[in-house]
Amino acid sequence: MTHSTESTQEREAYYQRLASHDVAPLWTVFRQLLTPTPKPRAVPHHWRWATLRPLLDEALRLVPIEEAERRVLVLENPRLKGESAITSTLYAGLQIIGAGETARAHRHTANALRFVLEGEGAFTAVNGERAPMQRGDFIITPVWTWHDHGNQGSAPVVWLDGLDLPAAQALAAIFFEPFQEVQQPPAVPEDDSRWRWGQGLRPTFESAPGLYSPIRRYPYLIARESLARLAATTKGSPYDGIMLQYMNPLNGGPAMPTIDAFLQWLPPRASLTSHRHTGSTVYCAVEGRGILEVDGIEYQWEPNDVMVVPSWAPHRHRNPHSEPAILFSFTDAPLLRPFGLYREEEVSG
Repeated sequence: MTHSTESTQEREAYYQRLASHDVAPLWTVFRQLLTPTPKPRAVPHHWRWATLRPLLDEALRLVPIEEAERRVLVLENPRLKGESAITSTLYAGLQIIGAGETARAHRHTANALRFVLEGEGAFTAVNGERAPMQRGDFIITPVWTWHDHGNQGSAPVVWLDGLDLPAAQALAAIFFEPFQEVQQPPAVPEDDSRWRWGQGLRPTFESAPGLYSPIRRYPYLIARESLARLAATTKGSPYDGIMLQYMNPLNGGPAMPTIDAFLQWLPPRASLTSHRHTGSTVYCAVEGRGILEVDGIEYQWEPNDVMVVPSWAPHRHRNPHSEPAILFSFTDAPLLRPFGLYREEEVSG
């Protein structure tokens, strides 16, 4: 069907009148809204530790912790510049705290996780409980909990932050409040929640919120030993190798309701099967070396490198070396599952 110049001009005038009433015609954007497959704004990317570690030292030298609140280098997706986001729903950053420093206490409605990359002697305090920070430890800061960081050691400590901040912003649900003091006073013994709730036992005289895990810290040494023992007896997933979830012991789900986190073991000489799924994933290398292939592009990673895989991007893991490799990851999949939006499939070829 063809349209005359007159009818085309009339239609454009009509569209302008619609806009003046804050109305828009769906038929002009229908195919952009309802695409055959997901079209994430984020793109795959690889941040190298060898490049970023010296930049963290510069930040430590140039920016006082009192001025920074949190001394963090935000890992910005190349397609999301200026948005402080690694994907449309997730935030990631590298945080450094110097010897003797304290990052003041505050709370916010974004859920946060910490994965320790370097150093020892630091702690994260959550609602009055200090969790010691050692390399590879996974620590959670659930929504609206008071938290501060301190370094009682003699050298800087660095960790990866992961938050659902962009998702909370999109829902217009961000709240923030500083604590009245720089640090919270201790309310319970150090690492108390792990001994209360993380031993496969439950205090009968206490209750804990079910939305997020009552455990603050998941030690790396325990998780790594579990991976190694499993690797001796099973091949695990054809897509992810031996993979363990940081679980909420109260309901068997993710440690936080909006972010799922994992530790995975890639056996020596492993070449796993490609797959894709809705939901974005941020990977951080822990041990060994390997290759993450995303949309046909190879990212050769080393310890402490960070990579991002956007929703529905085909990806697979390879470990061509003679030693096992270990990756930490976190994903926004829990945001999708309750609404039937999570989908996963194998990718052939």
